[in-house]
Amino acid sequence: MQTSAVAKRYANALADVVTAAGSPTSSQDVVSELRTFEGVLRSAELHNALITPAVPTARKRAVVNRIAEILKLSRVTRNFLFVLIDHRRIAGLPDVVNTLELILDERLGFARAEVTAARELKDDERQALNRELERVSGKRLRMAFDVNPQLIGGIVARIGSTVYDGSVRGQLQALERRLSTES
Repeated sequence: MQTSAVAKRYANALADVVTAAGSPTSSQDVVSELRTFEGVLRSAELHNALITPAVPTARKRAVVNRIAEILKLSRVTRNFLFVLIDHRRIAGLPDVVNTLELILDERLGFARAEVTAARELKDDERQALNRELERVSGKRLRMAFDVNPQLIGGIVARIGSTVYDGSVRGQLQALERRLSTES
């Protein structure tokens, strides 16, 4: 995922606030609240009202404040949204939140694992897979799961640039490569 320098700057600033000692809210709560606001921002009318320069900043802040009250957003989240409004960066909220999650994971010592399976995995299978991938990679992982029936069976896990291919499809392709080099 490509992140912009602007998204990285805002995400780093917010990460500094929520990970500081004595922060009034947890990093997970702020991310959750921003995701909730991001869902509300999907409304075309609201999105257009908040990004257009024709609407005064004070009016935009009043709208965001009202939504924040309804959603019961923390003061930290509300103030961060005000900063984005004041600097005309609210349209970049999705990128900022995605970048924030990556930065927080990095600061907390987590790596991202993207796992694709041929079928939906049960909770106990996910937990066992998480333990095994953490053992193999030597890292604490946050896992995202996806289903791709074309794998036939098994899983493919990507941690950073490393791919662990335990799929039937991958094994068949490896067998095909071996057979073609032997002939």
